[in-house]
Amino acid sequence: MTTTRRHLTRDDLAPLARAATGRSLTAVARLRGGTKKGVYRLALDDGTTVVAYVWSPDEDYWDAGPSDPRDPFSAGTSLDVFTAAHDRLAAAGVRTPRLLYSDTTMNAVVVEDMWGGSLEDALERDPVAGRAALERLAAELATLHSQEGPAFGKVGLVDNGGTSSSSSAARRVTEGALRDIEETAVRDERIAVVRDDLEDAVRRLAAAVRPRDRHTLIHGELGADHVLLDHRGRPALIDIEGLMYFDVEWEHVFLRIRFGPHYDVLRVPDLDEDRMRLYRLAMHVSLVAGPLRLIEGDFPHPEGMREIAEHNLVRVLELVRE
Repeated sequence: MTTTRRHLTRDDLAPLARAATGRSLTAVARLRGGTKKGVYRLALDDGTTVVAYVWSPDEDYWDAGPSDPRDPFSAGTSLDVFTAAHDRLAAAGVRTPRLLYSDTTMNAVVVEDMWGGSLEDALERDPVAGRAALERLAAELATLHSQEGPAFGKVGLVDNGGTSSSSSAARRVTEGALRDIEETAVRDERIAVVRDDLEDAVRRLAAAVRPRDRHTLIHGELGADHVLLDHRGRPALIDIEGLMYFDVEWEHVFLRIRFGPHYDVLRVPDLDEDRMRLYRLAMHVSLVAGPLRLIEGDFPHPEGMREIAEHNLVRVLELVRE
């Protein structure tokens, strides 16, 4: 585990800014929020700004090491994963910050900066404008989810003819949920007490899921904080490294958790309720296991992660009693 982390300075990022824009770098601000990559706003000598994403061990608080691209849920910790996702979204006509430059040596990219703030902030600050942006997001998601792939898995893998390590999306979710339960039972006594019932519930819900050969393009972790607005109020998806072909129900379970009372605008008909039930329990378990794992390291903002884990742990206990 990395114990002393070195974040990048103006001197470190000046060559990247120059190569990407042809301008001199005047100031750098590291933006809060990332756990797998560093996000830096670069101020240029003409008064404009761009954003740099940098992947390195110093920026990855999960300390997970190399990821397996055959696992749909593997960490997207390289520019190759990012550029594959960016290019697929662009081809689909789904808005994401424009890629301006990539640097394989530095494992970094530079993208356009977006000053409209996040959709999360807009919904809190101005409900009317926020609602309009949310409706635009619903249209973007309709476009996104109209795209299908020949198999399930990360776009960079599938679009290049690769196959995932699990036999189906539902099996991968089931396997992950059982691992998360095992891992979380060691960290929290409340999960340990209901571990057998929880594992039985996952297996019972998984048994009800019927095979499917449709694989939908989804973001994978789309909350209102992962949507930025451009100067016209059009939403743009960020943190796109999890982009994959998968069951659309996985997306909607996450959307319902993260958008709460605003989810009705994003709701769609004809979702598979058996998948929704399995994925809902698995997602809540994941949102306990992940934060608890993260705060065992040196993540600098553990309080928020503890709150996420506690909120979802309560929901897991409710679901296992249903």
